[in-house]
Amino acid sequence: MDRKEFLSKSIIAASAIGLTGKVMSENKEYRSTFDKLSEQVGFNHLPNKENVMKNMIIHKANSRGHADHGWLDTHHTFSFANYYNPERMNFGVLRVLNDDKVAPGRGFGKHPHDNMEIISIPLSGDLEHKDSMGNTAVIRQGDVQVMSAGTGIFHSEYNKNSVQEVRFLQIWLFPNKKNVEPRYDQISIREVEKRNEFFQILSPHSSDQGVWIHQNAWFNMAKADANRNLHYSLQEPTNGVYLFVLDGEVKLNGEVLGKRDGAGIWNIKDLDLETTKKSNILLMEVPMSL
Repeated sequence: MDRKEFLSKSIIAASAIGLTGKVMSENKEYRSTFDKLSEQVGFNHLPNKENVMKNMIIHKANSRGHADHGWLDTHHTFSFANYYNPERMNFGVLRVLNDDKVAPGRGFGKHPHDNMEIISIPLSGDLEHKDSMGNTAVIRQGDVQVMSAGTGIFHSEYNKNSVQEVRFLQIWLFPNKKNVEPRYDQISIREVEKRNEFFQILSPHSSDQGVWIHQNAWFNMAKADANRNLHYSLQEPTNGVYLFVLDGEVKLNGEVLGKRDGAGIWNIKDLDLETTKKSNILLMEVPMSL
């Protein structure tokens, strides 16, 4: 897919934002979220020869796509909206990793999704969510929100605060089951936080710690002091791991990763890293094929 075709598909997707539920199902221009994004994915991960080792790819913070719309300042690890890089489409089933900053009182109006697992992790401020299932909620730092779009859902996201900006990560994963009943959930992870080790915030199992989704994926976070060694064992040996440094600095396989740097690694059973500064880390274990 070239840039022109990618942008064309993105424009069609954006045009659906203002549609009503009835039009969503009947409008011929509406394209399924799953279909649009899966068509754009040609490979599990498209490594750039300049920043890939044998089984690891590095995405430096300053290499991400960026857009400043005034009310929204956003960085895209993978191709999204007007940012298109054929070597940055996805990492396995991880399709979207957006680092968003929304101005006070502003936000994303009502828009549709289907057949996508959408995870929001607030970093600061207050993010208000409303959806067509009747849910209204506010999430803050220390919370995790998940939405299984399934057969189709409309939702909106706004900065609840009229003075302070809100910062959050929005992450989209392809599901392993299509057309499920839409669902929404949010939890506080404050009670399960651990210092200097990884703690789980997401899994495929409703009985596990954290939220759950329709995918064989596990998310963990770590808040670690400087000069700490952190270890993670993969749940599925065929999965890969995408590490995103929220703050601080870590060393992985001899490579130094700083604030908002990302790294994907595959064909491993265990992962070990060292914090060279006080660090806050998000680790996403995901299947490497759709």
